[in-house]
Amino acid sequence: MQEESEDIKEIIKEDVWGSIKGFLDLGFHIGEGEKSIHLTIGLLLLLTITLVATKFILKWSRHILTRKMQQEDKQKFTSVFKFLNYVIYLIAVLVTLSAAGVDITLVITASAALFVGLGLALQELFKDVLGGIFIIVDKSLQVGDVVEVDGKVGKVFEIKLRTTRALTRDDKVLILPNHKFISDIVYNYTQNHRTTREKVSVGVAYGSDVDLVTKILEEVAHGQRLVLKNPKPFVLFEDFGDSALTFSIYFFTNDTFRDPRIKSEMRYKINAKFKENNVTIPFPQRDIHIIQPKQ
Repeated sequence: MQEESEDIKEIIKEDVWGSIKGFLDLGFHIGEGEKSIHLTIGLLLLLTITLVATKFILKWSRHILTRKMQQEDKQKFTSVFKFLNYVIYLIAVLVTLSAAGVDITLVITASAALFVGLGLALQELFKDVLGGIFIIVDKSLQVGDVVEVDGKVGKVFEIKLRTTRALTRDDKVLILPNHKFISDIVYNYTQNHRTTREKVSVGVAYGSDVDLVTKILEEVAHGQRLVLKNPKPFVLFEDFGDSALTFSIYFFTNDTFRDPRIKSEMRYKINAKFKENNVTIPFPQRDIHIIQPKQ
């Protein structure tokens, strides 16, 4: 009796398993011949489990990678993670189909041309995104930095994953693709410190009192707001020009973005001081000798 009971159990198990297997094998064929795909309930269930597991793994990986980042930096990576999610989901689906015995050669062949076209069309986008990632990771650029790119100076006020936005001295918004920060020469005036050295040059007539000129330039620099007292401003006698003696007053400031206004105010004061002290700023002159032909 016990043996018969065991046999009955085995038969029931086989029937149940056969019913489940038969149910999972229900489906239909897509395509014809050897390249056809048999789409079954079991395959759909396997794909569902794969996608759920992939979603969990991606969410956990994102948490691990961004747990030490600031909230602002996490938001910048949102579009990158979305793109990576699509790619990883696609790979997971293809691997699952291949493991289930489905020939994915047809799918890969059909999508190859599409992927190549997308790669060529989006290569600039990928360069910008990679540039944005490098900027965020190595902190080579931060909000508030004053940069010069392609001869344009601006103060950075927003860093996104694809572009960086800066405000120029004319209060215009400068939108810079992030790949420029990794492929072009970029001057960052405030990367290492907030202080930069600037200069104002002026020419005076030959015969002028050079000591007086030096004193005037130093007084103007010391009395100018936004010019730092330390390091101290200093004057250099630059050159003997064609029509003038060239001097430059060098000074330091921590407001590089307003540099043109500082220099303009200094030039106004230098011009006024020169007039008070009878120091002449010459204009270019040429001596013309007319030779009369002998008669």
